[in-house]
Amino acid sequence: MTINCYQLTPGGITPLRISASTLDDMTRELPQGFYTTFTTLAGGTRVLGLKSHLQRLYIPAHDLGLKPALEEAALPQRLAELVKQNLPRESRVRLILTREAGELYAGLEPFTPLPETVYTNGVHVITADLARRNPRIKDTDFIAQSLAQRQMLNRDVFEVLLTKNGAILEGMTSNFYAVRYVIARRSETTTKQSSEDEASPRRSIRNDSTLITARYGILPGVTRRIVLRLARGQGIRIEYRAPRMDETFDEAFLTSSSRGVVPVVMMDGEPVGQGRVGEVTKRLSKAYKAYLQQHAELIGA
Repeated sequence: MTINCYQLTPGGITPLRISASTLDDMTRELPQGFYTTFTTLAGGTRVLGLKSHLQRLYIPAHDLGLKPALEEAALPQRLAELVKQNLPRESRVRLILTREAGELYAGLEPFTPLPETVYTNGVHVITADLARRNPRIKDTDFIAQSLAQRQMLNRDVFEVLLTKNGAILEGMTSNFYAVRYVIARRSETTTKQSSEDEASPRRSIRNDSTLITARYGILPGVTRRIVLRLARGQGIRIEYRAPRMDETFDEAFLTSSSRGVVPVVMMDGEPVGQGRVGEVTKRLSKAYKAYLQQHAELIGA
């Protein structure tokens, strides 16, 4: 597959001759800068969290006193024009705002959804001792920094989790969450009708869940904010700390804009929980898909 790359300016869209088979390859060919990646929806007309994606470019540029070549308000219309080329398929889009000159580039590829088995069977991940230099900014420098880890991805390894001092921070291209069940038991005394009229204890069991995810040292994902909001709405407790590699979890999952909620069933060759997709992950995945259909923003509106 060849990635189509363009420079976006106030005057229009200029195709570039860059030989790249992936968005990462394309990114390494361009000047360093800030980037964001997302997938279109509804026949190339909508994007979930489009404003948040664009702010990943324009907020750090503003903080540096950098004047982008294309104003943020003009970018959605350029995007609407670009994604038409992949119709009727959806597009996976990467935007890059260069750090030095404020130039804006876009890379496009037809979006291929993950096989449904990824969501029903879960995925395997591995860990690596690596962290972003500046975790609050999505900088293209990290793509080069993590090149060795990206080469570990294959049909058996879905994602590499970044760790520091035994703490799991995030995935290279995703956010990470662990789930632990809390089972509370209480005894209630009821009268059991018997020949001796003896009282016998009856136990009721209440199942709760805690979601554990790092607050610091990570890139706050667009999908992450939505999933955490959905989790709170379902009564799931959120514990903001980095899960430890030596902890035992009942479930785990990843989130990203292009892939949604992805169950993790194996980590470093060891099963997570029972080694199958858990109920909390299933519920959040279903809720996220519903949210996706209802709240995606219209491109160019």
